[in-house]
Amino acid sequence: MKYVTEYRDAELVAAAIREIRRTVTQPWVIMEICGGQTHAIVRHGIDHLLPPEIELVHGPGCPVCVTPLELIDKALAIAARPGVIFTSYGDMLRVPGSGGDLFSVRAAGGDVRVVYSPLDAVKIAQANPDKQVVFFAIGFETTAPANAMSVVQARALGLTNYSVLVSHVCVPPAMHAILSAPHNRVQGFLAAGHVNAVMGYWEYPAIAARYGVPIVVTGFEPLDIATGLLAVVRQLETGRAEVENAYGRAVTHDGNAPAQHVINQVFEVRDRQWRGVGLIPASGWGLRPEFAAFDAEARFDVGTIHTQESPLCIAGQILQGLKKPHDCPAFGTLCTPESPLGATMVSAEGACAAYYRYGRHLSNYELGITNYELESAIRGAVLDS
Repeated sequence: MKYVTEYRDAELVAAAIREIRRTVTQPWVIMEICGGQTHAIVRHGIDHLLPPEIELVHGPGCPVCVTPLELIDKALAIAARPGVIFTSYGDMLRVPGSGGDLFSVRAAGGDVRVVYSPLDAVKIAQANPDKQVVFFAIGFETTAPANAMSVVQARALGLTNYSVLVSHVCVPPAMHAILSAPHNRVQGFLAAGHVNAVMGYWEYPAIAARYGVPIVVTGFEPLDIATGLLAVVRQLETGRAEVENAYGRAVTHDGNAPAQHVINQVFEVRDRQWRGVGLIPASGWGLRPEFAAFDAEARFDVGTIHTQESPLCIAGQILQGLKKPHDCPAFGTLCTPESPLGATMVSAEGACAAYYRYGRHLSNYELGITNYELESAIRGAVLDS
């Protein structure tokens, strides 16, 4: 398949990894921001093929993982109300709140539905004028345009029974928070290609210059990851801190102008809580005053719910690149995908879910369901060089 098969070519991936081995001379800590990149790295065993000088840490770019527990509990409270149809992407149904999840609300009789687009939720509102339809609008810049468009469409249709529970966050403020923390270890970034496809990367040169870190916009296939890492390592080894675009087939400097327009039309910048991380100023979006009628949090008066995280979960430290999933004493025992303590074990993009799915909790992780054939081919090509 064009634009897929060639980016999974074992020889090309191996060539990039061999070049990393030739280039690196000292230890470096590199963070991949996006949870999709984390899964690609773990699935294909790329981190096991890198030289020991390169340590990969996993960033906060998993939208489900950083949605605060408080918002989950507000979603549960709204979804349990009579006369409400609560709609969400499937990942969110299994994210644990303080006293259950959306699946448990549905099991108790709540009308909770999985949708594949917020525009589907608008259609449900049209078809059910006697019900209040709520969409759980979470995510990074990637999902914001469609979520914003649903509000624009609902207003154009004159719907008074549609609202959104908003928990949108943005990547650049999180990068600032990580790099300015006193315990920061990150020396370079693989930037999240899908976010950059929407927003471009014009904000990143200021971050690279301020903190002296290279940032490489990177895709999600094995060759994308390997070439992105090579670009970061080359910069680190030569003392450069620049922004490079290694995902040119999807990302431009300025991004998607129509998508940015609808985001700015509907949302305004707000301070946001990040699950496991805390409050990051000006790090997210909320509805503008002119769209306040579509604010589910205000409509259902759930603004006073406050919560507390499980003391066993170290997801916050994982999301900041301070620890790995297997550093958690609950990983793979008390915390599994079937009974998760935190969102990083639930989401399809969560680091803990990736480690568990691909067998990193086993003594021989190859017994898991890794893409072992591709990893073996890459490993063989690297070792044969």
